[in-house]
Amino acid sequence: MADVDVVKRVRELMNNPEQIRNICTCAHIDHGKTTFSDNLLLGAGMISEDLAGKQLSLDFREDEKERGITIDAANVSMIHKLGNKEFLINLIDTPGHVDFGGDVTRAMRACDGAIVLVCAVEGIMPQTETVLKQALRERVKPILFINKVDRLIKEVKLTPEAMQQRFIKIITDVNKLIKSIAPEEYKEKWQVNVQEGSVAFGSAFHKWGLSVPYMQKHNISFKEIIEAYNSETQAELAKKAPMHQVVLDIVTRHHPDPKQAQVYRIPKIWQGDLESSLGKSLLNCDPQGEVAFVVTKIVVDKHAGEVAAGRLFSGTVRQGQEVYMMGAKRKLRVQQVNIYKGAQRFQVESAVAGNIIGLIGLKDAFAGETVSSIEMEPFEAIKHIFEPVVTKSIEAKKASDLPKLVEVLRQVNKEDPSIFVSINEETGENLIAGMGELHLEVIENRIRREKGVDVKTSNPIVVYRESILKTSREIEGKSPNKHNKFYFIVEPIPETVYEAIKNGEIPDGRIKKTDRELWDKFVKLGYEMKEARSIKQIFNGNILIDSSKGIVHIGEVIELIMDGFEQVMREGPLAREPGIKMVVRLKDTTLHEDAIHRGPSQVLPAVRESIRGAMVDAQAILFEPLQILQVDSPSEYLGEISKLIGNKRGQLLTVEQEGEHLSCKIKLPVAEMFGLSNDLRSATEGRGNFFVVDQAFERLPMELQDKVIKSIRQRKGLKIEAVSESEN
Repeated sequence: MADVDVVKRVRELMNNPEQIRNICTCAHIDHGKTTFSDNLLLGAGMISEDLAGKQLSLDFREDEKERGITIDAANVSMIHKLGNKEFLINLIDTPGHVDFGGDVTRAMRACDGAIVLVCAVEGIMPQTETVLKQALRERVKPILFINKVDRLIKEVKLTPEAMQQRFIKIITDVNKLIKSIAPEEYKEKWQVNVQEGSVAFGSAFHKWGLSVPYMQKHNISFKEIIEAYNSETQAELAKKAPMHQVVLDIVTRHHPDPKQAQVYRIPKIWQGDLESSLGKSLLNCDPQGEVAFVVTKIVVDKHAGEVAAGRLFSGTVRQGQEVYMMGAKRKLRVQQVNIYKGAQRFQVESAVAGNIIGLIGLKDAFAGETVSSIEMEPFEAIKHIFEPVVTKSIEAKKASDLPKLVEVLRQVNKEDPSIFVSINEETGENLIAGMGELHLEVIENRIRREKGVDVKTSNPIVVYRESILKTSREIEGKSPNKHNKFYFIVEPIPETVYEAIKNGEIPDGRIKKTDRELWDKFVKLGYEMKEARSIKQIFNGNILIDSSKGIVHIGEVIELIMDGFEQVMREGPLAREPGIKMVVRLKDTTLHEDAIHRGPSQVLPAVRESIRGAMVDAQAILFEPLQILQVDSPSEYLGEISKLIGNKRGQLLTVEQEGEHLSCKIKLPVAEMFGLSNDLRSATEGRGNFFVVDQAFERLPMELQDKVIKSIRQRKGLKIEAVSESEN
C-alpha cells in the first residue's frame, strides 16, 4: 500500500473520533509484545509478511535490537476494517522490563484501552500485575490476549482439556486482579469474558489468534489448531485465523473511542472545573474547544529537533499555531503536526481532539507537560508506581566535554523522565538516578553512543529516606532579621494515609481551596473535616498542615512556607536525603507587619530551621529502600537461595512449589542487591531468575544508622559531626 494512500486515509479517519481507538500493549518482559505488535502492523499492511515477528519494527534503537528487549515505548497508527467501516488504531508498544516501567505509565496517559498479554506457559507474572495496575490507575480499559499457545502444544504437550483449564486459570487470575485494583465502578464492568469476546489466545510468533466469536463465525475448533501443529502445517493457521484480524476486531468492539473514554477519564486525570467551557470541551473531546494536549514522550530527532508525542484531548491543533506551555510558562509556535507510522512520522496540517500525534517546536517541553491555547489547570502529574532507587555520579572523561555533558543530561531527562538528573554546577557533581542497574547502564550507553560524550560513572549509590520515630515538641525557627518566628511540630504519618498517597488515590501537589473531593478522601481516612481543609500540600509522601489560627498575614507567606517544606523534604537534617512518611504542622507564627521584612530570604531559612529541628527532636532516622522480588528456580536450589538471602540481610516471605518448580517472594535491601543477577546465577547454576514485584521503605537497622549517615555526609562533603537542631 503506497505511503501517500495510507497517509491520506489516516488523515480522513483522524477527523472522526468515533472511528479512533487509542491503545497500548502491556505485559511482563518476554511475553511477546513487540512480536505481537509486528503482527498488527502486518495486518495493517505496514510491513511485509516475511519480516513480521522478526523485524521487531517498533524496537528501532540499536540497543533494543542488541538486548532483545523493548526499552522505549513506540507509536504507530494503523487502519483496520470491521464490516464496511474503517477504523484508525493508534498503538503504543511498551516495554515489559520493570526498569523501563516509566515508559508504560506515560503511554497509559495517551491511551484509552490496553491489550494485556500473558504467556500461556508462565501465566500472570509480577510485571503483568504492575502494568495492569498502571492501566487501571489511569482508567484504561483492559482486554486479554493469551500468547505463546504453541508452547503449550509443542513443549508442554497438554491435552485440549488441560489447555482449557490453563486458559480458565489465567482468565480467572486476570479478573481477580482487575477486581482488586480497578476503581469501584469498573470492578465488574471491566472483567474480561471469553464468551463476549474480550479474550483471545494464539501465537504472535506464528501469526494466528482466536476468540470465541471468531471461532463460531468461521467454524474453527481448537482441535484443528492442535492437529496443525502435530502435522507441522501451523503456517496455514495464519491464513485461517490471522491474529491481527482477531485482535483488532476485539479492540474495535471492546475498547472505547476517545469520546466515550474521556467522559470518565478526564475527571480522574484533570482536576480543573468540569463545568467550565474547557471542562466541557475535554469531557466531550470537542474539536471546536480550546487546545489541550498532554506530552507523554520526548524524542530527540537529529534533523527535526525535539518531537513531543502525546494525546490531544480537546480542540484542533494546527501548524503555525501559538500555544502556551503550562510548565515552562511561555508561549511557543507549533512548527509541525505529525502522525505516526512505525518509526516514521508524516506531516499533516492539523489534528483534532482524540488523536495521538507528535508536535515539533515545543522547546523544553517534558513528559507530563500540558500544552494549551489558553492558560489552564494542568493535567495531573504522571506518577510512576516505582521510584528511582539507584543513583550514580557521572562525569565526562575529558574536561572539555563538561558543558556538552550537562546539555546531554538535560536532554536524557526529557526523553526519559523516570531518570532523575541532578546537576550541581557549583561542585560539578552530576547524579543520575534510575529504577535499577540495567536502567542506568542503558542510559550510560546511550550517552556514549548516541550523544557522543565519553563518560565515567561511580559505583551505584543508594538513595535513603529520612523519617522520624515519634511526635516532636513545638520547635521555633527564627528569620535572620529576628522579626519572624515559625513554630512547627513533626509527627509520623498514619500508615493508611501513606498507602493512599503511594497508591495514587491522593495526588501529590499543592491543594486548592475548593478541592472538596480530596477533603472527603482525608475524612474517610479518619481526619476531621476542619483539619482536612487545613492540609496545604502533599509532597513525596509527606503532608503539610496549617494548624495556626488567626494569623493576619499568613496568606502572603503560605507559598513560601510550602517552598521551605519542600526544601526540607528534599534534603533532611541527617544526611540531606529526601524525607518520607511525615506530617509537618505549622502550629503558630509571628510575622513582621511590613511585607519587606518577611520576604523569601527571611521566611525560608526560618521555616527550614524549624522543620529540621522538629525532625531531630522527633528522633530522625534513615529508612532504606527495599525491593520485593519473585525468584523462580528449580526446587532443588531452595537451600542455596535461602543462604543467599540471609547473606544479603533479606527475608524469605513466601515459598510456593509446583512439581519441580519453585517460586518464592523475598524482600531485599537495595543496598545489598548490586550484582544479584550474577549471585543468583551462581547459586542456581544459571537456572534462577528474579522479577521486581514491589518497593518499600523500612527503617535501617539501628546498628547501621551512624555508619551509613557518616558515609553519606562524607560523600556529599557535609560536616561529619553529629547533627544538631540548628544546622540549616
